[in-house]
Amino acid sequence: MSTAAPPRDMPRWGWLGALWLLVYLPIYQSAYGALNFLFLCNIGVILTALALILRSRLLVASQAVAAPVIALAWAVDVSWKLATGDFLYGATSYMWDVAYPLPARLLSLYHVAWPILLWAILRRVGYDTRGWALQAVIAALAMLAGRWLAPTVDNVNFAWSDPFLGRQLGPPVVHLLLCWSLLAALAYGATHWALKRLFPVGPA
Repeated sequence: MSTAAPPRDMPRWGWLGALWLLVYLPIYQSAYGALNFLFLCNIGVILTALALILRSRLLVASQAVAAPVIALAWAVDVSWKLATGDFLYGATSYMWDVAYPLPARLLSLYHVAWPILLWAILRRVGYDTRGWALQAVIAALAMLAGRWLAPTVDNVNFAWSDPFLGRQLGPPVVHLLLCWSLLAALAYGATHWALKRLFPVGPA
């Protein structure tokens, strides 16, 4: 557990969350369509904006669990493309697709700024340890939505095939449980472990 100073109140940054949603939602909707909001990264940045508006320490904590995982995966794929000319698993191919408006693609740089913002907030308010469980539930719902609502070809939240082998890992239920377990237990578990040691902890 961190020995940092006790948490303070959430910053009054609701205006920042509202401004982000006013800019981000219509641009992304126009460029990519409504189903794009099913991706965990987009769910996460929307929930972060709502956390700022509602001043919810729990919502901030849940997205602090997810953001480093998502940002790292996004940055690795972009970096792989820049270094080799090909994608590691193709999740960021849209960044090079001129069919999408440049402003929408530039907005995707939020993947870099998002965890930094959450880090700054956690330094002030501390880490609510319930964030891991909440984000695990959010991820489960997002994967189910990706399986039931989005086209197979979009592979939203890897609900149809894993990112590296590019295939379904057994029957649908097994595949979803495996992918969710790896994400919620290993990836989110690692960030939860780190956040507990870096920031003051406890429920709200």
